[in-house]
Amino acid sequence: MKDSIQIGQLFGIPIRLHFTFLIVIPLFTMIIAFQIAYSVSFLEMVFRLPGSVDTSIITSGHTPYILGMVVTLSLFAGVLIHELAHSVVAISKGLEVKSITLLILGGVSAIDEGKSPDPNVEMPMAIAGPLASLVIGIITGVIALFSFYFIPQPAIAGLLFYIFGYLSFLNILLFLFNLIPAFPMDGGRVLRAFLAKRMPIHQATAIAADIGRGFAIVFGIIGLLWFNPILIIIAVFVYLGAGQEATMVKYSHLLEGVSVADAMSSPVTYIAPGSSVDSVVQAMYNTKHLGFPVIENGTLIGVVTLHDINHISSIDREAMIVKDVMTRDPATLPPEAPLTDALKLMSTMNIGRVPVVKEGQVEGIVTRTDILRFLELKEIQ
Repeated sequence: MKDSIQIGQLFGIPIRLHFTFLIVIPLFTMIIAFQIAYSVSFLEMVFRLPGSVDTSIITSGHTPYILGMVVTLSLFAGVLIHELAHSVVAISKGLEVKSITLLILGGVSAIDEGKSPDPNVEMPMAIAGPLASLVIGIITGVIALFSFYFIPQPAIAGLLFYIFGYLSFLNILLFLFNLIPAFPMDGGRVLRAFLAKRMPIHQATAIAADIGRGFAIVFGIIGLLWFNPILIIIAVFVYLGAGQEATMVKYSHLLEGVSVADAMSSPVTYIAPGSSVDSVVQAMYNTKHLGFPVIENGTLIGVVTLHDINHISSIDREAMIVKDVMTRDPATLPPEAPLTDALKLMSTMNIGRVPVVKEGQVEGIVTRTDILRFLELKEIQ
């Protein structure tokens, strides 16, 4: 995922932090700190305690802010375990897990499910995450009650009850929230897997996505009525996520059995490495193409795109040649590769075109526009 940094690995899976994670830590810390008195009373009610919690440590000095930080980081540790549960099941089913990214709304596991998800794999994989959150919620809840009833020092007992009680409530809430059948959340994936046992996967995805969008609209309306920005953000996330997943599965269905050769543009307009950058800009203007393969002695050595040129000043352009600015060792595909591979490559690498190479010779180029044009023709047929 773009705009994220890798902080380590677990089970061979890269763990990444999105920049939004750095926003949510102080935000959640402040919210928890400001509401600490209310949250203590709330937890007393949730756990049905026979007496009051000693708050002498909890509310003193800067402790509310420290507790806010502790609860926030512990919550995201729980989110990481939630995502690891998805990933471990995925690995056990033979799928590749590329990374886990923590971001403002939780976590995302980048799991390669192939051209279309297998419902027999997706069902246990989707359930594993919420179950992990439930187990964390139960364990922390037991620790919270043990602290309240069996630790003799009331202030220490109150402190531990608050931390573990809060984490128990949040993880069980995470468990329940993820079971809502709103795609792309876990409950929506379970729903899709259930439906996919009775109908084609693209139809099951469309139904689950429509239900997800319906929930998103409800979340958005409630968020606006209650002036709750977090609920509005969740609504946007669910609505967009449901649409993107439905589109990707629909494309996979339409492109089933289609090879790169069926959609590529050929013959290819190419650029020599010694050409001036200004001549490339002129070629882009004349052809309306935003990128060209760079070929030297019949061999592909790079790709030059508008993105490669845009960051160069107009003065530097006059003195530079294509070889100075091109992207070297570009990703390529053979003509017999599935067209879905090209779509996936463009999405994961954030590129707009892939040269089509066979036995060292460039036979064509496939772009996002080529794929979209091909999809439009398939939908009309």
